[in-house]
Amino acid sequence: MAKEELKIGEISKPRFEFRSFGRCFFDAAKRMARLSAPVPEKVWERHSTETYIVSRTNDVNNTKIRNGKMDIKTFVQVVDGLEQWNPLMKGEFPISAQVLKDEVFPAFKVEGCPELTKESYMLDEFLQMIDEHPDLQAVTVEKVRFGYMVNNTICETGDVYINGALVKTINSESTEIEDIKKTIKDCGLEGVENINYLQAIKRVIGMINKPLAN
Repeated sequence: MAKEELKIGEISKPRFEFRSFGRCFFDAAKRMARLSAPVPEKVWERHSTETYIVSRTNDVNNTKIRNGKMDIKTFVQVVDGLEQWNPLMKGEFPISAQVLKDEVFPAFKVEGCPELTKESYMLDEFLQMIDEHPDLQAVTVEKVRFGYMVNNTICETGDVYINGALVKTINSESTEIEDIKKTIKDCGLEGVENINYLQAIKRVIGMINKPLAN
């Protein structure tokens, strides 16, 4: 069966991903840029501000909000050290109380759903519920991302501000595991810890007592 040709910004079957976070990936990032095939201008540099909802009791569902839309992805499996995540839920604010009760709060895997007395809730009302829950925290994540394509894998380097704290990130993702492994080798990233956004955020804010990759 022919391999799927990936295109940045387009939907594909579920991908596997290598990503890491730390203080510096200068040499790897330089190699990634030099090895990259041409990519669309729209992904040369992208800026976004997102809100991640992290839970002390959950590491398998990743919830983020951008431009008033909520996206929850769920962990599927690890193969050869690479993680695979699938969409679990997509919603938009104002969001119904039923969706919060049946889909959103169960994804956090915390005890006790807030009392929902309205039919729907605006984003600020939802974030207030998060702020009041002892096991949940809303974290502002600002991203400056630079897109590449190496070995038919979608790659990026980036500056990520987690509640204002700057960390660097680098990644490679594809439907083909061997292509990612080749990219990791070609960019000099062998032996670097694979850290997803959820883990990185928890480490930076102190919810997990563990350092980043460097």
